[in-house]
Amino acid sequence: MKLVNVVLLGIMGALGIYIVMIYNSLVRLKHNVKKAWANIDVLLKQRHDELPKLVETCKQYMKFEQDTLEKVIKARSRVAVAQESQDMKALGLAETDLRRSLGQIFALAESYPDLKTNETFQHLQARITSLEDTIADRREFYNESVNVNNVRVEQFPDSLVAGVFGFQQQQLLEFSSEEKRDVDVKALFGAPA
Repeated sequence: MKLVNVVLLGIMGALGIYIVMIYNSLVRLKHNVKKAWANIDVLLKQRHDELPKLVETCKQYMKFEQDTLEKVIKARSRVAVAQESQDMKALGLAETDLRRSLGQIFALAESYPDLKTNETFQHLQARITSLEDTIADRREFYNESVNVNNVRVEQFPDSLVAGVFGFQQQQLLEFSSEEKRDVDVKALFGAPA
């Protein structure tokens, strides 16, 4: 065999190994995004299961606050639909509404001393608050996984391998501008601004 053929075979072999390494790396990133979403999905389902219990507990005390309870129920439904379809934009908007509605319930609970001292309400409030914190942490991890994936899918030469094998960018889980604004505490407690 001529030296030129050996060198060409060596270059082609190295190039093949490099392409395989890029492909495997992109597969790992794709599965990291799926795993990050699965973690959020589990937490959203847990919170979805806890919310009816919270609403039922509140209904016993908050007879005149049906509007607030209905907002939670509607927001919960929109989150479930967006979660099922994995529509990150709709999920971000629905999450904003749900978090706002939960904040209103917890703020209104201050006006109901019997509800505030109810052991079931306290347990559910602590559980949902804990789930909210964990969901926020997982959203950050999800968005980081998506960002790493998206950068790699766009970078050269990874973009060539991604294009050939159908790797695509993923959608970030973003929130409405309302959720990013400072909270108006006076409005939550019904005090004049």
